[in-house]
Amino acid sequence: MSNESPQIISLKGFLTFQILHELTKAKLCGDELADIIGSKKGSKLTPGTIYPALKFLRKKKLVKHKKIGRKKIYTITEKGTKECEIVRKNFLKIFKTVLKTSKK
Repeated sequence: MSNESPQIISLKGFLTFQILHELTKAKLCGDELADIIGSKKGSKLTPGTIYPALKFLRKKKLVKHKKIGRKKIYTITEKGTKECEIVRKNFLKIFKTVLKTSKK
């Protein structure tokens, strides 16, 4: 996979979905989420990117956190799990033809 970043079209809108997706697999702190998502993107996410997204997801009750020491460990809620599944299905429906086309 290329580490090229698009110059004009941003994939920023996928961040909340990526966070929810990663939290379906494990409980994670913000730094761990930034590392995991950043490694897939090809660059480290900054606190100014990851923490506002986590705050938004908390306000919408899609994730919750528990303070352990100085870290906040995030988990996905039942509402978040349902939302993640709906987005995943819609994503697959919309991008199925794009993915097929790019394999040629």
